[in-house]
Amino acid sequence: MNASLEKLRKEYTRKEIGISSLPSKPGEFFREWIQEAIHAKIPEPNAMILSTVSSDNRPSSRTVLLKGIDEEGLIFFTNYLSRKGKEIAENPRAAILFLWLELERQVRIEGKIEKLSEKESDKYFALRPRASQLGAWASPQSQVVDSRDILDKNFRSVEEKFDGKIVNRPPFWGGYRLQSDYFEFWQGRRNRMHDRIVYKYEKSNTWLIRLLAP
Repeated sequence: MNASLEKLRKEYTRKEIGISSLPSKPGEFFREWIQEAIHAKIPEPNAMILSTVSSDNRPSSRTVLLKGIDEEGLIFFTNYLSRKGKEIAENPRAAILFLWLELERQVRIEGKIEKLSEKESDKYFALRPRASQLGAWASPQSQVVDSRDILDKNFRSVEEKFDGKIVNRPPFWGGYRLQSDYFEFWQGRRNRMHDRIVYKYEKSNTWLIRLLAP
C-alpha cells in the first residue's frame, strides 16, 4: 500500500498566476476563480472544507457549501447546535479550503465567523427545497441517534406537522459569514514550483500581497 502511494505523481501544467496583474483585493480574484470553476463544470464548485477549533483546542474539519459572497465575506448555513456551530460559538476563528483539482488550484481563507441576521437567514431558508427545509427540523445534527429509523420517523413527523403549511426556519438553524483577513491562492506548476500568492489584511481596508515559496 505505502509503495503504491509513494509512486503517485501528477505534473501540474494547466495555468499560472499572472502576478503583475493581480487585483488589489482578494475578493475580486476569488470571484474570478470560483466563476472559472463553475464554468469548467467542476462537481460542487462551491464545496469548501471548513475547519474550526473547540475550546479545548481540538480542530475539526468538514465539507460545507458556500452559499453567498458579499463585501463582508463568505456565507454558509448550518445547524447552530451542530459540532461546528458549537465550536464557532466557543472560538469564532476558522479556516476554509477550496480545492479544484481539475484546475490544479486551491484557495485557503482564514478569518472570524459571525452569525447572519435572522432576516438574512430567513430569506435564504425560504429559497431552500421543501424537503431540505423539513430536514433542517428533523435532524438533530451531530447528535448520536440509535438508528436510521429514528431519523426517518423524525422526518415523517415533521412532514405531517407542516402538511399544507409554510415551513418556517428553525430557531436553531441559520447562516454564518466568515470575515476574511487572509487569502492564499495556489496554482499548480511544473516541477512542484507552484504559485502561492498571499493576501493579508493590514488596516483601513488595505491588503498586503506577497509571493510565497512553494
